[in-house]
Amino acid sequence: MNKGMENLSRKSILFVCLGNICRSPAAEGIMRSIISNMGAEPWLSVDSAGTGRYHIGELPDHRMRIHARRRGLELTHRCRQVTESDFYDFDLIIGMDASNISNLRRICPDPMLQTKIHAMAEWLDAGCRFDHIPDPYYEGAEGFELVLDLLSGGCERLYASLAGQIN
Repeated sequence: MNKGMENLSRKSILFVCLGNICRSPAAEGIMRSIISNMGAEPWLSVDSAGTGRYHIGELPDHRMRIHARRRGLELTHRCRQVTESDFYDFDLIIGMDASNISNLRRICPDPMLQTKIHAMAEWLDAGCRFDHIPDPYYEGAEGFELVLDLLSGGCERLYASLAGQIN
């Protein structure tokens, strides 16, 4: 564990997209890699889910798994749908785009818990031309690579903000 992280309270993050087959499992895989590399398993846990129920029980999209594998990431998550209990179980619930955020606000069981809902764009580089993580499902290889690039930088900044290490 990194020096100075011993006193951090345990945090949990749920990444959310529509079907839980491209963006959110990629964010989960990237963040798991960062957590492992930083020795942060004792204080940070992650999961992913979708607002839709289209792919429950399936592995992430094979194209995303291929592109992630090229970066050393194995996406083995089984797709699941967001549940009401997720709003109680997770400290941060991070949607990939405005539609995901809207759906999360709609299904949130308690208005007080909506403070946990955030957009992944909050952790994108300030100079980034995107205000969301685009859905690569109907795109080619470039779409999957773009999503992985955006999520890599965003997850690094998210980790740094949680660890109190922003320069």
